This record gives sequence, structure tokens and C-alpha cells, in this order.
Amino acid sequence: MAGVTCLCSPHCDDRPGDGEVSAIVIHAISLPPRSFSTEAIHDLFLGCLDVTRHPYFQTIPSTKVSAHFLIDREGKLSQFVPVTRRAWHAGVSELQGRDRVNDFSIGIELVGSDKDPFTEQQYSALAALTKILCTAFPAITADRIVGHSDIAPGRKTDPGPFFRWARFKSNLLKP
Repeated sequence: MAGVTCLCSPHCDDRPGDGEVSAIVIHAISLPPRSFSTEAIHDLFLGCLDVTRHPYFQTIPSTKVSAHFLIDREGKLSQFVPVTRRAWHAGVSELQGRDRVNDFSIGIELVGSDKDPFTEQQYSALAALTKILCTAFPAITADRIVGHSDIAPGRKTDPGPFFRWARFKSNLLKP
């Protein structure tokens, strides 16, 4: 995406089939939990997380995960995977009767946790990005903008109870 830093994660591959993008999945991430620095998240997505830096990192030593975008607490946007490629963010998942949600979705990570409110800057950046993506990919409709918990219930809880869906969706309606 123009004007956005792309850090190019190796944790991605080609989308199968026609490659149509028809959903957005919103996540929350912090490494270690409830620490809002982006350095460890960047390292995880880039496949170079030093597991000796924190005891929690030793619980995820071989995790291969990525997202298309990350929005930090100040609303700064970073890109890790081109939207035309499949990022590895959803895992075992299903949306509206279709499994393998990574195949047809764009993953957006918000730096945060299930136990903390997100920032106004994050809501603004998320809405702006979502508007761009919905324009570029008309198959992304309001009912196909979901949380990780919606596509992997029981396995995932993010973006969590502090994510204000009404606040986010009202921003989408603003010009």
C-alpha cells in the first residue's frame, strides 16, 4: 500500500483459486501479553523473534504467523504481506460456511489485548484502512468484517470485549 512501511514477512504464500478477497479479520496482539511495544510483534511476523528475550517467547518458538497490516497504539500502520497474497493470521477458521479464512481475507492486527481498551488513533487508522480495502475489494461487505473470535470461536477471543464495534462501524460511515 502506498505510503505505508512494508516489512515483507516470509510467512505468506499465494492465495488459492481466483484469489478473490472478500473479508477482513480484525485481531489484537501483544508480545509478551499486555506489552504494547511493536518490536517483538515485528520480529514474530518476520520470523526472527529471539525467544531468549522473554520467558513467554519460549512458548511460541516456532510459530509462523503474519498479518497483512499492524496498527500500533499511536495509529501507525505497517504492512507485512501484500493484500494479493495470503497472510497466515486466521488459522483454523470458518466464515459464513467457508473454511480456511486466510484464503480470502485480509488480516489486520491491532496492538492490544482482550483486557485493555484500544486507542482512538487505532480506531481512526483502522476505519481509514478499512474504507480503502472495501473500495479496492467490493466483495468485502459490512457482514464480512469480523473479529478473530467470530471465525474461530472457542479457540480465539480477540479483538476482545474492549473492542468497540459500534465505534469502529460509525467511523466507517464518516466521509
